[in-house]
Amino acid sequence: MSDYKFETLQLHVGQEHADPATDARAVPIYATTSYVFHDCAHAAARFGLTDAGNIYGRLTNPTQEVLEKRVAALEGGVAALALASGAAAITYVLEALGQNGGHFV
Repeated sequence: MSDYKFETLQLHVGQEHADPATDARAVPIYATTSYVFHDCAHAAARFGLTDAGNIYGRLTNPTQEVLEKRVAALEGGVAALALASGAAAITYVLEALGQNGGHFV
């Protein structure tokens, strides 16, 4: 979708087609907090991050995934991460930049 204008990217990145379950064109708001695992191995793969997918609503959900894709497209990035607060975003940056045994003042 990189050839589209800014306005088109705002509306369509992350959901290029209608929702297959409802045929809704707008992104549905998924208010769920939990997801079903087929068996223990499936759950272990999801929590071990070897199988992509939703684990728990506070970590990620389909609505958040669309937001992240749109922000990345609008900013010309590869990916984006949506967090619950500015404090969480600052913490992620500091943890990424810090080194083991280092100190923040």
